Amino acid sequence: MSSKSLDYENLNENVKKCQYAVRGELYLRASELQKEGKKIIFTNVGNPHALGQKPLTFPRQVVALCQAPFLLDDPNVGLVFPADAIARAKHYLSMTSGGLGAYSDSRGLPGIRKEVAEFIERRDGYPSDPELIFLTGGASIGVMQILNTIIRGAHDGILVPVPQYPLYSATISLLGGSFVPYYLEETANWGLDIGNLRQSVTQARSQGITISVLNVALAYLVYLCICDKVRAMVIINPGNPTGQCLSEANLKKDTITPYIEILFNAHPFMLLQWRRYTRFSISLSPNVSGQIFMGLMVSPPKPGDISYERYVRESKGILESLRRRARIMTDGFNSCRNVVCNFTEGAMYSFPQIRLPPKAIEAAKSAGKVADVFYCLKLLEATGISTVPGSGFGQKEGVFHLRTTILPAEEDMPAIMASFNKFNDEFMEQYETRGLFKDVKRNGETSTCCLHKLASPEKQLASPPSLIPTFM
Repeated sequence: MSSKSLDYENLNENVKKCQYAVRGELYLRASELQKEGKKIIFTNVGNPHALGQKPLTFPRQVVALCQAPFLLDDPNVGLVFPADAIARAKHYLSMTSGGLGAYSDSRGLPGIRKEVAEFIERRDGYPSDPELIFLTGGASIGVMQILNTIIRGAHDGILVPVPQYPLYSATISLLGGSFVPYYLEETANWGLDIGNLRQSVTQARSQGITISVLNVALAYLVYLCICDKVRAMVIINPGNPTGQCLSEANLKKDTITPYIEILFNAHPFMLLQWRRYTRFSISLSPNVSGQIFMGLMVSPPKPGDISYERYVRESKGILESLRRRARIMTDGFNSCRNVVCNFTEGAMYSFPQIRLPPKAIEAAKSAGKVADVFYCLKLLEATGISTVPGSGFGQKEGVFHLRTTILPAEEDMPAIMASFNKFNDEFMEQYETRGLFKDVKRNGETSTCCLHKLASPEKQLASPPSLIPTFM
């Protein structure tokens, strides 16, 4: 019988290479267990509202009015919505050609791009041109479109930090480019290792892979520097999956550029802007509701506005709760046997290292599993906690991690960490051979820890480099 077009053997080879661990084997097994009636705590994906985080009131009020503009004609609208929300809804509706149901410019509504440019100038102290700003339906789409623009084939290399968010490796595979890893240093709070970065560049170039210009993804915004040979380097900050904020020293130009050739040329830049516009135009326009949320994020209520105090109170409450949850989780992991973890500084994720005993690694091999997948599956079955194994993000050989979010409700955190601790103790008791680990003192109590020493977790949670995180 002849094969069909969509049979596996006839699929695009690049599609077959794609892997996305965040919704991989662990997530599928968790979904199966949930259908069977088991309570599952989905900490595998940064999805705040799904785990009970309340949205900010002001943005929802504005978008509600934009979605149902007939409410603005109701004489009683002022009894339900504050005056500044009503004014802002009228402001955004005036930018559209037919309300939220109409397409916008492929780059986004000009008025909102202007607000984004003004935000960048306020934050960074440098002017920004709205004509060179492209709004996208989420960070992932923006990253994919830029990589699609610059990858021409297997000889084009993209430097990506490891551990990395698998969007990058999957997209590079899909587009037929070359993934070039550079490893972050866990013992330096997941900081840049310039020596490893230099080694990665040298090795890639020796294989005929082009790496010539810096392309930086910072806090889910992508900045592109152009020259005659356009390739890219990705910096993920705050870190995903690692949760850290890179130090100011790491991000200084003279720290990175000695190892990356940067040659600017205005004409290729303008040509690329046109090509990017053409590429973005194929998708017609980003979601208009999402664009309005972006405008509200970069231009929130100001002092003196009716909604200002409530907005600040809600935003501050979310950030302070995230800080407390980050501390509960980090301290919880560091109190566990054979587990060590850097503090979550500016993202929604925690990335503890699990020092798996040799017997556990052998058991995983016998089961046909990667060792950290084996551990995470056991954790899921025993506790209902759905995580992502570190192997899905990349890690150094022989080192194992898992990624979890810090997003479960604050009141549930102590019970979740107690459940994890109990499972981990039982797992280590089952597989551990004594003598491979040493006892250390934490807060006056003795616990078993691996010999690998991490950076001090005493830093406080830093908010990402934007005025307000995307809580909307």
